[in-house]
Amino acid sequence: MTTTLAKVPVTIITGFLGAGKTTLIRHVLENAKGRRLALIVNEFGDIGVDGEILRSCGIESCPDENIVELANGCICCTVADDFIPAIEKLLALPNRPEHIIVETSGLALPKPLVKAFDWPPIRAKLTVDGVVTVVDGAAVAAGRFADDPEALLAQRADDTSIDHDNPLEEVYEDQLLCADLVILNKADLMTKEELKLVSDQITAAVPRAVRIVETLEGKVASEILLGLSAAAEDDLANRPSHHDAEEGHDHDDFDSFALPVATIADIPTFLARLEAIAAEFDVLRIKGFLDVAGKPMRLLVQGVGTRFRHHFDTVWPNGAPRSGHLVFIGEKGLDRSALEAALARPL
Repeated sequence: MTTTLAKVPVTIITGFLGAGKTTLIRHVLENAKGRRLALIVNEFGDIGVDGEILRSCGIESCPDENIVELANGCICCTVADDFIPAIEKLLALPNRPEHIIVETSGLALPKPLVKAFDWPPIRAKLTVDGVVTVVDGAAVAAGRFADDPEALLAQRADDTSIDHDNPLEEVYEDQLLCADLVILNKADLMTKEELKLVSDQITAAVPRAVRIVETLEGKVASEILLGLSAAAEDDLANRPSHHDAEEGHDHDDFDSFALPVATIADIPTFLARLEAIAAEFDVLRIKGFLDVAGKPMRLLVQGVGTRFRHHFDTVWPNGAPRSGHLVFIGEKGLDRSALEAALARPL
């Protein structure tokens, strides 16, 4: 039993856009085995989708008041303004949480957040039980985070000022380098050879022994994720980052915005439209809720690149407008006007 004097353990769940963090957390909440949990959900953009997904679970171990959403900013950059007040709010609850889970945005660097736990006001109350990095194994196997050397050379031949840095690769690697546990997710989308290749790549990239757990649908026992006792705030030197020499970190390499979507009638046809849009505009992530004509429930759509999944997740709240919207995330220069036009084209 956690006392008022004991430090509350915090698990940081990180991982690139669409890796499966929210699905993993939902599974943990549903299998908490009586542990009283709290959750901080951070998203890159104005509209929170992941928090709404988790809030709709109605799970006893993590009631609504134990879920704090931080949208329109990346938690690694807004520690003082957003994260500390969120922590204070949770610790002030009548039933103090026994364990706090922090879901970072898919573009967050975990190390600045871990550093915040070394601040005296936080260190006295909390400890980082572990940093869990969720990896979309299929995306890594497909080379999503690696440069195409030939294409890069061709670009630099045309413009010598082109920076060689790959922002996707840097974020992905920083998330790995801070990990105490790596969840190699979406194993069902990979061959045995691909699984071994990606596991070997992760082992080679991380300069210390880190356990790798292969999963499908983020299904992993809560005792594997919670209770690592890593005290990561005391181990910062062993968690290198591409941004260690920088004063701060921004996300100018990426764009995010939400677009309204009118009621749809034909789900497969609309999803085919989204696949084509993702391919045409190289969209990293598309997610949101849609209103389907004649259906009482809202449709949750999740896209990673051109891979899409969907299901009806819950009924529309009473009295709330049935308004569909999708969040688009991509590299800098994502053309909002063109995406709006593509969405509006007749099906």
